[in-house]
Amino acid sequence: MTRMTWTFKLARLPIGAVLVAACSHGASMIPSTAVQPAAASTPTPASRALPNDLKWFRLSAEYRALARQAYGVAGERLPELSRGLAAGSWGVILDADETILDNSEYERRRFLADSGYTDASWLAWVNERAAAAVPGAVDFTKRVRALGGRVIVVTNRADSLCGPTRANLASIGVEADAVLCQPAGETDKNPRFDRVARGSAVSGLPPLRIVEWLGDNILDFPHLTQSARNDPAQLADFGKRYFILPNPMYGSWQQNREP
Repeated sequence: MTRMTWTFKLARLPIGAVLVAACSHGASMIPSTAVQPAAASTPTPASRALPNDLKWFRLSAEYRALARQAYGVAGERLPELSRGLAAGSWGVILDADETILDNSEYERRRFLADSGYTDASWLAWVNERAAAAVPGAVDFTKRVRALGGRVIVVTNRADSLCGPTRANLASIGVEADAVLCQPAGETDKNPRFDRVARGSAVSGLPPLRIVEWLGDNILDFPHLTQSARNDPAQLADFGKRYFILPNPMYGSWQQNREP
């Protein structure tokens, strides 16, 4: 998913309050040496419970199972989808954040700091190159390459962050043939998808037949938006050519409203 805006759902912990009622006819009824109730302590940042979406993403068996399931099915489909295509003439397109790179440590830190996304903190995190691999991602990219395909990463991380992004991908074992970050003003990924298909995305990269797309946001797939939720026909390629990773933390779905 894109790192343009990052909305945190900061869980507010209930703070216990102690109510002391003294029923008396005068102040003299309360001894001056009476022990007063201790004030309720405020949880320290390190003790704050993570919100359920972040806790589920970081700690649940279900998240890991779903991520591995998505990559497993995508890997099983590759031989059929690439059959008859020459090695190097086809590829897959993957998003980066929460598709290959797990940034939940960044979000955990920001939550414990009682804060949300900031450009400065995101810049520092990307330059740290510390994002872990989403379960199943590395093995999938190796399978693509073993079958003769190319691995293309299309991310809406800013172009200025492409260097550390490539380094982070390499550090987890992902060998990408191209990493296409977001040119200024081009939040829509479709023009980059088209450039990959035409062979004009990166010098030396030929036109490619893209057989699969993988992402954590509906916008990571060609010409799809949140409107697809109301049109089953638009979702027909999921599990066939499109494979989506779970991300309950943020995404374009946050803009949806109840009818």
